[in-house]
Amino acid sequence: MPMEKTFDPAAIEAKWAHIWESRGLFRPSRPDATPFTIVNPPPNVTGALHIGHALDNTLQDVLVRYERLRGKDALWVVGMDHAGIATQMVVERQLNERQQKRTDFTRDEFVDKVWEWKAESGGQITGQLRRLGCSMDWSREQFTMDPHFTEAVVKVFVDLHKKGLIYRDKRLVNWDPKLKTAISDLEVESREVPGHMWHFKYPLAGGETYTYVERGADGNVVLQEERDYIAIATTRPETMLGDGAVAVHPDDERYRPIVGKYCEIPVGPKEHRRLIPIITDEYPDPDFGSGAVKITGAHDENDYGVAQRGGIPMYRLMDEVAAMRADGAPYAEAAARAVEIAKGATATPAEIDALNLVPEEYRGLDRYEARNRVIADIDAEGLMVKVEDKLIMQPFGDRGGVVIEPMLTDQWYVDAKTLAQPPMAAVRDGRINIVPKTWEKTFFNWMENIQPWCVSRQLWWGHRIPAWYADDGRIFVAETEEEAQGQAGAGVALTRDEDVLDTWFSSALWPFATLGWPEDSDLVKRHYPNDVLISGFDILFFWDARMAMQGMEFMGDVPWKTLYLHGLVRAPDGAKMSKSKGNVVDPLGLIDQYGADALRFFMAAMESQGRDIKMDDARLAGYRNFATKLWNAARFCEANGISASTSFEAPPATLPVNRWIIGEVAATVAAMETAFAAYRFDEAANAIYSFAWDRFCDWYLELIKGAIDDETKAVAGWVLDQILVMLHPFMPFITEELWTGLGDRADYPLITAKWPAPNAARDADASADIDWLIKLVSELRTAKAELGLPPGARLTAHFPASLKPRTDKLAAQLDRLARLENVSFDPAPAGASAQLVVEGETITVPLEGVIDIAAERDRLTKALAAAAKERDGLAGRLNNPSFVERAKPEAVEKARADHAAKEAEADRLTAALARLG
Repeated sequence: MPMEKTFDPAAIEAKWAHIWESRGLFRPSRPDATPFTIVNPPPNVTGALHIGHALDNTLQDVLVRYERLRGKDALWVVGMDHAGIATQMVVERQLNERQQKRTDFTRDEFVDKVWEWKAESGGQITGQLRRLGCSMDWSREQFTMDPHFTEAVVKVFVDLHKKGLIYRDKRLVNWDPKLKTAISDLEVESREVPGHMWHFKYPLAGGETYTYVERGADGNVVLQEERDYIAIATTRPETMLGDGAVAVHPDDERYRPIVGKYCEIPVGPKEHRRLIPIITDEYPDPDFGSGAVKITGAHDENDYGVAQRGGIPMYRLMDEVAAMRADGAPYAEAAARAVEIAKGATATPAEIDALNLVPEEYRGLDRYEARNRVIADIDAEGLMVKVEDKLIMQPFGDRGGVVIEPMLTDQWYVDAKTLAQPPMAAVRDGRINIVPKTWEKTFFNWMENIQPWCVSRQLWWGHRIPAWYADDGRIFVAETEEEAQGQAGAGVALTRDEDVLDTWFSSALWPFATLGWPEDSDLVKRHYPNDVLISGFDILFFWDARMAMQGMEFMGDVPWKTLYLHGLVRAPDGAKMSKSKGNVVDPLGLIDQYGADALRFFMAAMESQGRDIKMDDARLAGYRNFATKLWNAARFCEANGISASTSFEAPPATLPVNRWIIGEVAATVAAMETAFAAYRFDEAANAIYSFAWDRFCDWYLELIKGAIDDETKAVAGWVLDQILVMLHPFMPFITEELWTGLGDRADYPLITAKWPAPNAARDADASADIDWLIKLVSELRTAKAELGLPPGARLTAHFPASLKPRTDKLAAQLDRLARLENVSFDPAPAGASAQLVVEGETITVPLEGVIDIAAERDRLTKALAAAAKERDGLAGRLNNPSFVERAKPEAVEKARADHAAKEAEADRLTAALARLG
């Protein structure tokens, strides 16, 4: 059945996506072959395909299809992450729309509703990945809340606890007041927002005074006065209620007289003002503000460190929604006890945590309302020094979207520092190869300074922590409640921990739990470690590093041999895509417009060792045109009796043009294999693009027109087959359609074909002849275009006598492609002529009587002057530092592109003038 005249991506994509999957062609099926394993970064069950997914999954599919063609037993693990916070938010939002809330249900009832939501709406992204052409093993789709995966998660937690690598501790965490849970540092976005810096007086205890002396850079006194206070500055006045001390630098002479004395927190009932000590610590910067800082260890990361070093009590001020605490004893009683502790009385951490140092008038207020009340009360007392408008960096939760409150809470922690050692050793000795290498420095910097990993989350959806508590505070960690009861003893009442595990804790097991671990299965033995992980650099620490930790701890080997980190896909102007900016690109819309093959090729061709990619509709359209060109080339072949090859090896060839194209196939295969080995997706894509478009479609098919004998039919069919195989990893849909359309190969689809292994290297003589012919024809066509001559104009060319053997050999192609009326080996006549230099030999084309020499020289001269003027003007702008530094980046980039274009135009016109003599 003849091929369709028009290339229709949508029909082809739907057809082949179904055929491949229904026939099980994505599953590993070669037990005797070398395995190749890759795991897909599991998208959130709440997710939809975005442009980053399109890049990440395209690169993975390119590798998987390439290795499958090379004969390996490829397994691409696919699945979804349960996405604790995101999924719970989605389901709670749906409940809110029905005037319900989570707490209207028991925990089990709510979890059942999440499962209902997943069955109805979760996982739409898997269908979208199919549209992209991802050849994943859909028959073994994984989910991080599947029973076998939950078993693995629980075992890892219990085993780590037994080894002392998981423990419970009270530490400062990032608390999201909207979601009412701890979140990790990696889930916090710092944004610069307008704020204020308030300066307050902390009166010295007992009305004491001291001489405050401030000196200039030259050491001379610039201010000297008696003070009965020490001044501090804060952007969060509500936290003053929890101060445990005021700290100054040990070398700060201004405050030496009052170090060790007490000052009064200037807020709350006057008769119950708290006293706190003035201490020294290396943290305060004498040159910033007053040089004195308040230490609120339970609500600030830096203060937490000072409090730990100095044994300063850390008082928690807020509840789970960041309102001021309303529990506990009356303020007067709590404040009196805090003063005793400040003066040396011993207190347990539990007692300190129980003390509520929020005065009654502030209890229960939202943190910002409390802030306003605190500021007004201090100001009314005359203890505010000043307030400054200031841009401040504020932490926001990336999910909840509200300001994070650093808070002291009890959580479960993983000893990440210990677990980080084996992965660092593996990167150093090459067992893990990070590509590009530039990311190694970032990897080591983070791993060497890693903090304990908080893995508990105050949610209902997720893997519940396998820990049970007795009434006396003892904790029992076990895989089941029965085991925990056995540890505790009969009759001991146990209550299970309410928290769930951080989503990244479970996804860290992805490379081996997806293969059936903890069962010692054949699948685990065959496919662990994985071969490569492709990941965005932005989850290097969220996920990649944690997989390396858990894989090496539980499997005794690296999770993957290569970690490839790609960049971001950015808007055309280079800006980061975001919904708020309105510059997000929908990959499904791009597939509808250009086809999945074009989008995939764009992603691969633009991916250059981790550099960011700018969206470019013109390139997408160009790659759609590339697919159309290949389609039309295949139709040309079909119309000329050229069909699928019956030979894996290159057919015998005697004609120079056929020997040349076979050599070009060999060179392209070698170039692509070198590129793939180095993870240069761009170079591999560009190698097959250049060969298919330029060498095959533009030249080979032109060269064989009118002379398609049996040898040429065999060679052309074989070459087209090799193109389809080499292009298949990038453009699977069109290549599969052409593969089966050009021959009776329904039982031998392209996805199961063999990667080319040409039996012939480049034929030096044939390559030299055809390459020379291509250069000559290109020069002639360029000269005609520059001189305003029609492409079909027949000219006379004078060749050096040394080229006669070559021109005789290529006479037919010269006549048809070069359009030469006469080939002469006599000296060229005097007068204007075009001089074509091809491989060091000059071919002369007389122009007298062909064009108006004077008019053409005048036209070219004027055009050159105009192009040079624009070129020089743009060069002036680009050489102006003021323009380059102050203009928008996109304006500078456009100026550079315009300058390059005008420079190229001027060079072309200069060459055209030179040709006129």
